[in-house]
Amino acid sequence: MRLTDELTLRRPGTRVTRHGSTCSGSTENGVATEWHLVLPGRPLLTLHDTRWDNGERDLVLHQPSVVPEMPALLANLHGRRRAGIEAVPAGAGRLRLMAWTVMPRTGSDRAGFKKSLTTAELAEHCGLSLLRTLTARPGVTLEPAFDREDLPLVDLEHPQDVKPLQHALYFPKDDDETPVMAYVVTRAMPTLRAVGWLPSPSNS
Repeated sequence: MRLTDELTLRRPGTRVTRHGSTCSGSTENGVATEWHLVLPGRPLLTLHDTRWDNGERDLVLHQPSVVPEMPALLANLHGRRRAGIEAVPAGAGRLRLMAWTVMPRTGSDRAGFKKSLTTAELAEHCGLSLLRTLTARPGVTLEPAFDREDLPLVDLEHPQDVKPLQHALYFPKDDDETPVMAYVVTRAMPTLRAVGWLPSPSNS
């Protein structure tokens, strides 16, 4: 699927066994479905959507045994800034991925990470048009991660820039594409822009 004019996300159908640490810190075996991020003239980037034996699941930019030559900021994203996928309590078959975003820092070879943003800030860093593309998918919504009365509604037509909150993307449990797209939009693409491999996001 084409995410932008330059960037394509492909699922080659490859599955690999893994052994490692889960988001909760447990050491487990698992099976990862591979996805490829393709940019013309750039090294191939591989994502792993891993289902661990203990029931956890996460997404990460897979670190190969030899990382191709690329800017340090992007190279250092490999194996870091994972996105956990979890069931929604009483969610009737829905899952969620926290819409935290990678925040590249000037003068640093490692990107920061921000959990709480206004919806306008999230759109600025990730691209409003990309967030709208995600939420236009069947059964997909962007909402506050926590059910609190003092939190504003998440409205991508009129993104609020007053109150920071933690956003989460909710999607049907049989939808394997949306969480991978969300990982790319929130974690990978801000880094690709920071190293000059992608243009600034569209916020129209």
